[in-house]
Amino acid sequence: MTGAVTTAPGARTGPGGAPRPGLTLVALATAGMVVSVQQTLVLPLLPRLMERFHTSVTAVTWVFTAALLAGAVATPLLTRFGDMYGKKRMILLAMGLLVAGSVVCALSESLGVLVVGRTLQGTSSALVPLAIGVIRDTSPRERVTTGIGIVSATMGVGGTIGMLVTGVIADHTTSHHPVFWITAGLAGAGAVLIRFAAPDTGTRSGGRPDVAGALLLGAWLVCLLLGISQGNRWGWTSGGVLGLFGAAAALCAVWVLVETRVREPLVRLGLLVGPRSLSANVASVLLGFSMFAAFTLISTFVQTPAAVAGYGLSGSVLDVGLYTLPSTVTMLAASMLSGRLALRLGAAFTLAIGAVFAALSYAWLAVFNGTVTDMLVFNAVQGVGFGIAYAALGTLAVQHVPMDQSGIASGINSLVRVAGGSVAGAATAAVLTAGTAAGARAPSLDAYVLCFWLAAAGALLAAAVATAHGLRHPRH
Repeated sequence: MTGAVTTAPGARTGPGGAPRPGLTLVALATAGMVVSVQQTLVLPLLPRLMERFHTSVTAVTWVFTAALLAGAVATPLLTRFGDMYGKKRMILLAMGLLVAGSVVCALSESLGVLVVGRTLQGTSSALVPLAIGVIRDTSPRERVTTGIGIVSATMGVGGTIGMLVTGVIADHTTSHHPVFWITAGLAGAGAVLIRFAAPDTGTRSGGRPDVAGALLLGAWLVCLLLGISQGNRWGWTSGGVLGLFGAAAALCAVWVLVETRVREPLVRLGLLVGPRSLSANVASVLLGFSMFAAFTLISTFVQTPAAVAGYGLSGSVLDVGLYTLPSTVTMLAASMLSGRLALRLGAAFTLAIGAVFAALSYAWLAVFNGTVTDMLVFNAVQGVGFGIAYAALGTLAVQHVPMDQSGIASGINSLVRVAGGSVAGAATAAVLTAGTAAGARAPSLDAYVLCFWLAAAGALLAAAVATAHGLRHPRH
């Protein structure tokens, strides 16, 4: 049905008739929140997992990084399939993989099996860009920006909920299994909601999957992240690390060559580095680095015992979630405001404003980090920043592309954001490892402060990129 006012040009509806944008938005936001829960669910558990599996910071960080890496590969693949075969079908597939991965994690008794389960869970990261595509297909034009903002805000809200759930469970048991059974149940419920509330809309472009592109993308990302994560242990000038970086560069070059020659590439390089796409994607990399750096840092910082390390808040796993509550409130409020700002200033300048707030939050934490109040202020300001920035970023990524490419355009933007987050996880682990003295139980405070400044720099650079885009492409 193409004539309904609630359906974007070229949209298709399922057997249920015309799309209902309000109900669709609720279903997509709920599913997006569930996906975001899995991204941060393990972070408060990392210190315990180190003790349970008798492993290092670098090794246990892969419980988080593996999910990001899987998301980086799966996102362009599933969003491309969404444009080819239907976005709702791919959303349901992503939720199914999340259920499967959660069950594997819930049954895991070793670090290797847990990483496999987290890899399956990470593929669900494709849901958010798919959801943005559905919103663009089904919502009236004047509501698209607000809808994208609400779904984008679920990344932060779900992240906070994930930490809270883990905290409550951790207060009653030392096992990591219950949190993953909860994730499996939430994902199953989310899939049911999508099945009955979201329409099957959008044009279908057809085509064939780019398997070679997916394999090469995964290969060079693994080499890059493994080299970063092992730099301190093996030595940055060691043959192993240099070999991994060299392999990453070579595989990336081959991947680019393949993507420029296949008929239906996994990643359309024009949407990655085109005149209006490049700045949005560069900003996305920088914001992804900044946001995921906080995810990996704050949990361990809060739980560090001050009596032992001379810094930290001596908090519990539950405290980690409670201290992030202000960001949930401010992020939701800011995501609502972002739509109005984007209509008045344009998405690019709105993104710049949000990124500046995010940078200020990290600068605050780099200077003031000794009390609970300092942490609450950081989270409140950070929520404002990312609530505004990610809502605007979602709009900036798709507003210049044809409707039948909205899924893959959003997917590429999400891909580079997740790639930035993956680098953040590996890079912060490397800095903290380098800042841990021989025989010490925790990294030095200076190592954490350096990481906070790096996150601030990432957000500030994103603001500069967005401002330049706004000046070059007014009202885009």
